[in-house]
Amino acid sequence: MGISTSDKPFLERVEEAKQDHFMQAAVAKAQDAQFIKRTQARREMGHWNEWRDLAAQIRQHVLTYLPDYLEEFAGNVEKKGGHVFFAQTEQEARDFITQLVQKKQAHKVVKSKSMVTTEIGIDKALRALPDVDVLESDLAEFILQEDNFDEPTHIVFPTLHKNRDQIKAEFEKLGYQGDNDPAHLARFVRGYLRDYFMEADFGITGCNFAIADQGMINLDTNEGNADITMAMPKTQVVVMGMERIVPSMKEAEVLANMLARSAVGQKLTTYCTFSGPKAAGEVDGPDDFWVVVVDNGRSKALGTDFEPILRCIRCGACLNVCPIYRHIGGKGYGSIYPGPVGKVLSPILGGYDQFGELPYACSLCAACTETCPVKIPLHELIRKHRIVEMDEQHRDHSMTNLILKMVGVGTGSPALFKSAMGMAHTASAPFSKPQTAQDVTGMYEGGKINHLPKAAPKLVHGWSDLRDIPTPPKKKENFRHWYKQHTPVDTAPVVKEREAKQDD
Repeated sequence: MGISTSDKPFLERVEEAKQDHFMQAAVAKAQDAQFIKRTQARREMGHWNEWRDLAAQIRQHVLTYLPDYLEEFAGNVEKKGGHVFFAQTEQEARDFITQLVQKKQAHKVVKSKSMVTTEIGIDKALRALPDVDVLESDLAEFILQEDNFDEPTHIVFPTLHKNRDQIKAEFEKLGYQGDNDPAHLARFVRGYLRDYFMEADFGITGCNFAIADQGMINLDTNEGNADITMAMPKTQVVVMGMERIVPSMKEAEVLANMLARSAVGQKLTTYCTFSGPKAAGEVDGPDDFWVVVVDNGRSKALGTDFEPILRCIRCGACLNVCPIYRHIGGKGYGSIYPGPVGKVLSPILGGYDQFGELPYACSLCAACTETCPVKIPLHELIRKHRIVEMDEQHRDHSMTNLILKMVGVGTGSPALFKSAMGMAHTASAPFSKPQTAQDVTGMYEGGKINHLPKAAPKLVHGWSDLRDIPTPPKKKENFRHWYKQHTPVDTAPVVKEREAKQDD
């Protein structure tokens, strides 16, 4: 249960991800394509950074007054005949929903794609109930469910790591007999899902934004399955993170616009739906409408340096520019929240014991911060996690910690630093290999460090195994020695002559 997707150690997950060449190619292709679409969609708005400022202000305002807006939202839902349940933990949310399914004597549950429902583990919990069947209606999530709940790769494109033949194999288990044409595959699963929709008596959806002054929820999708999930079953449960709220429809329109352009490079998603309890005289819609508001650790970020992560609107734009995600995909993170957002959010929700290594899977290039539509300083929050782990919690007791302390002592002492510079060339010689004319992997004259004893600390291997590192020059050939042997050129006469010409 929870946000974890794997019991394997971080480095083992990374090694497995590095071997999945199809996934790497798919992620790279998606990142490049989304960059073009996203950039064009944003340019059409004009003054994109001003829109980012506005979106960030809306989200931060909500976080500042979050209890007030949650109370307003709950009151307006109840005025319309709906109900709101506040769950402090994932266990509370999961237990409430399973008990409600049993109370309603529901047998067929249909749900639409939602990160928070995955976070609380409601799919597997409901499947454990007797005489209860659960079907995920989102096409990508449906594929993962049929493949024994395979781990997602992306927040917006969960099945990015699968090819059409793999998907075809999963559908054949359901009776599909066609080829691997995506259109034929989609047509088959559409009919399969529609039959289930007609029999479903309990629906579960997520929530992009909850509108406080209306007591309504907003869902943005491209398939429309979420709309049917809301319209047909007699009971509907909306599961939302406590921070996914806006003051009014005006702010929801701004954020829905930012979400569509940042997530899929569209002006607006195909289905932008606002829903709530069924009004008198309406034919479709649930007879019983519930909203489950989930905390599950989010409140721990309020009032701290990590509060800005709660602005996140789950667009996935940060994943689409991240160089680390490009190489290891979503599975390497071991969390349903991968990429830069996962590096910040996962340690908050799941703790450092489980996700403490994620903040180090980052080059701090800040591309994620630059693209975020609500201006979350993601790379700064990732660095803050490192500070908390190292300086405040002193979690690293490995050889790496000792090495860094030694480096700190050495670089802090002029005498020791000078000695190290003098011995650098000789000390690195055993690990260097001269470069040949045909060697294009390293561009440094004099060779590169390309092999180390297995006993060498992992901090050293982490650099030398993946980088071409030049062999340091001899002491008499380094820059410091050269600088001492050369007299600075007196440029004063040249400058005076140039100034005189300008005056003339």
